[in-house]
Amino acid sequence: MSIEPALAELALSLHQAGPIPLAADFRCSPGELLALVGPSGSGKTTLLRAIAGLYRPAGGRIQCAGETWFDAAAGVCLSAQRRRIGFVFQDYALFPHLTALDNVMTAMEHVPRGERRARAAGWLSRVRLQGLEDRYPAQLSGGQRQRVAVARALAREPRVLLLDEPFSAVDQVTRRRLQRELALLREEIDIPILLVTHDLEEASALADRLCVLHGGRTLQSGPPESLFRRPVSAEVARLLDKHNVFQGRKVVEHGEARLAWGPYRLEVAQGLEDLDKGSEVHWYVPPSDVVLHRRGRPSRGERENPVTGRVCEMIVLGGMALITLSFEHTEDTLRFEIATHAARRNGLAHGAEASVSLLAQGIHLMSRGTC
Repeated sequence: MSIEPALAELALSLHQAGPIPLAADFRCSPGELLALVGPSGSGKTTLLRAIAGLYRPAGGRIQCAGETWFDAAAGVCLSAQRRRIGFVFQDYALFPHLTALDNVMTAMEHVPRGERRARAAGWLSRVRLQGLEDRYPAQLSGGQRQRVAVARALAREPRVLLLDEPFSAVDQVTRRRLQRELALLREEIDIPILLVTHDLEEASALADRLCVLHGGRTLQSGPPESLFRRPVSAEVARLLDKHNVFQGRKVVEHGEARLAWGPYRLEVAQGLEDLDKGSEVHWYVPPSDVVLHRRGRPSRGERENPVTGRVCEMIVLGGMALITLSFEHTEDTLRFEIATHAARRNGLAHGAEASVSLLAQGIHLMSRGTC
């Protein structure tokens, strides 16, 4: 029986004061990959375990595929076996005494016994492990063990796939290869997928949406590009490893609203109109919207919010240089990237003075949350 897409989604709202604080709310649609990101101890794995039926929160509700899996108020809590979850653990949790084929078959109790071997071989083939069916986990590489774990999770024909740091135990080259395989596999499975990861680059590359968690709370969710360019608060910006977070206030001079930042009066494309005069605000500018004033000839946007600082750090990473500017009026610093040859051509070096423009369209105002 097919399930309507609106019913096939995973919907979660969990809350409790302790022992593990939770105040999480999110949804994940069929075919969508939602990445849960946040520091260690933010509740990411606890939420996966709650979805899987391995942890029972004090309050809230979990629904998936038209079923209520957990409802604290109604006293509903389906067992892990009844939830039809595909779970790939960080350490893969393969049975060492079973072959790859037998490991996959352990997830196929819903399949008639006579069909299990052929169907398990089919799942191993889909993750490119044909010919390795009879090998034991100790005879497989880290990447191959990970793919056996994925095949086993999918062999349950789950309603949702949960991935808990699935690439953390393999080397960088294998990680990139497995990420590509996951991206390809997504085209074949139409179920909600939740990925827990500490790797923000990985999350932004694989996920349709990110959910930022801290202390068990959902702080913001949305497409990666939206969160990276427009974090809802300074707290979210810092959790996403974003620098260039500053404090300012709204001023009105000569009838025009501006963002006061030390001696500078910055033009902002949007957001100031929603603030009262004198209101203090956190603001963020992406490195891509910081334009260096080139020596000897004018630069694009040079007249737009020009500011001058001093290079306090310059790190050369191959063809790119990471520049950090300090300012007299604040302890906060400004970071941006520029081609290494351009940095040298423009005389950038530790202690050198440099002028940049902060493009008005890129300046994003945020709530006065916790820094």
